[in-house]
Amino acid sequence: MFTYDSNTNKAIADVCLGIRVDRATATLPQTTAAALFNIVGGRVAITGILGEVTVAIQNQACNTKLTANPTTGTSSDLCAVLSIANDEVGCLYGITGTVGDAMVGANAGYAPLQARPLAVNVGTIDLDCAASNTGSVKWSIWYLPLDTGAYVTAA
Repeated sequence: MFTYDSNTNKAIADVCLGIRVDRATATLPQTTAAALFNIVGGRVAITGILGEVTVAIQNQACNTKLTANPTTGTSSDLCAVLSIANDEVGCLYGITGTVGDAMVGANAGYAPLQARPLAVNVGTIDLDCAASNTGSVKWSIWYLPLDTGAYVTAA
């Protein structure tokens, strides 16, 4: 079996999915929204976003969603809510790219990458939690710049 080195793997992912930005694991926002990623310099197309639980989520109701929060204008949900209560370490979170679909969280099994990109404006991509739960999640985002000078950073 042939395996590619890490540089080749990254180059293939960049060609297929776009530029990847990782955000270190962090505790959940407590009954609020908090920025995961900053969109800077112009619009970008999100081609994938993936979360992974690194510290188990408390067994208490907590509806959670991802939101595009532009610098100017009104925030928009990128997905409908998912209850993340009692999610185990390794649980993966993703979105389909259809705004009305709930965020998907399959206990350590899988998460979808988007079927269609989502164009977002300058601002932040936020994680919005309806309750105060313990737990921690790390995130990765893949994107393509739509404007010259546009890029994404971890918040």
